[in-house]
Amino acid sequence: MKKLSRLLIANRGEIVARIARTAKAMGIETVAVYSDADGPNTHAVACDQAVCIGGKAAAESYLVIDKIIAAARESGADAVHPGYGFLSENAAFAKAVHDAGMIFVGPPPSAISAMGNKAAARQRMAKASIPVVPGYDGEEQSETCFAEEARRIGFPVMIKASAGGGGRGMRKVDSEKLHHRTARGIE
Repeated sequence: MKKLSRLLIANRGEIVARIARTAKAMGIETVAVYSDADGPNTHAVACDQAVCIGGKAAAESYLVIDKIIAAARESGADAVHPGYGFLSENAAFAKAVHDAGMIFVGPPPSAISAMGNKAAARQRMAKASIPVVPGYDGEEQSETCFAEEARRIGFPVMIKASAGGGGRGMRKVDSEKLHHRTARGIE
């Protein structure tokens, strides 16, 4: 396995400081990226080097794969750590890092893709005889079906979009009465 010498941290805020602290303790140089909105005197000061990736909004900076790869190349990084959020669960980003000849500090693109759809991931784990909590992963998405499955599983249940993001839209349902109200979007 190739030894890391310079790590680009493709994120902002406290997570950059935490990763940089750990990397430095391991003798690894660190590189921060920063947007026009953040500037170089924010999280970037936690690293040995910083590269501006422009843009005011995250969609113009931290979420632009080509900008992150260019910054990694410019800085001489041999590895990229995504932090959390932003591109951390993006298989295309992990692949782009690999394709650029660098190490992606995280799961391989195939694992990120496999885990992107929660229902498919649960089915995959169950097929591999890995214990999973009781749940429903079927194609039928009607309120009637959900109510039947919730009764089968037993309350409380958690309703979650299979390909949601960051826990948004997750709802704990304590009873069938609440289920019907929540399924209609009334809380």
